[in-house]
Amino acid sequence: MRGRRSRVRERFAGRIAGVGSASGVRVVVGRWDDGPWGAFADLMVEDATGHRVLVAPDERVRDFVAATYTFDEVVLAPVEVTDTAHGWHVASRPLDLDLTVGGPTLLGTLLGLVPRRVATSPAWCTLTDPVARVVLRGVRTRGTAGQERREWYGATSVRAVTSLRGTWRGEDLGALAPVDPPCRFGFSSTPRRPSVTAVVTTIERTR
Repeated sequence: MRGRRSRVRERFAGRIAGVGSASGVRVVVGRWDDGPWGAFADLMVEDATGHRVLVAPDERVRDFVAATYTFDEVVLAPVEVTDTAHGWHVASRPLDLDLTVGGPTLLGTLLGLVPRRVATSPAWCTLTDPVARVVLRGVRTRGTAGQERREWYGATSVRAVTSLRGTWRGEDLGALAPVDPPCRFGFSSTPRRPSVTAVVTTIERTR
């Protein structure tokens, strides 16, 4: 049939760090190791006033993420995430951040019992979504996004973030704090407890 559009699914595998701070700034770092475009990192930041900012490393990432989630401002700037002796260092023009990453949380230990192939499947994410809504405030494992896209978040591990140090637009972030209130970029926030989650994100969109 002429003009018929097909649905395609794309998978991005990596880790998401979600942290709050005493300043009220909440930061979500996407560190994507494998996907349709190779490795890259991006930032989603919501400040104490509720202003939501996407920091994307290039136009392709900007356009894709901005079409999927909701932001008040979009910034094009390099985003570099490197491993340190104690965790992560995140460097970008508006953000400088050091995270200390600890061991698995109780949830992370439980997730480790689920085979990866099962844990990252959309069917499993659909099954676990009602539980996530109740147990983890603001967290969803499936939902709809911009431009009639559907998403599934398949987590395979969760490690605690135990401290942070950094600045956002030159202002000190202060001490580590819960991700509270939940971030409002899309249908799901990161867990309230600061953490690094290993995840496979599946996005279904119209082509």
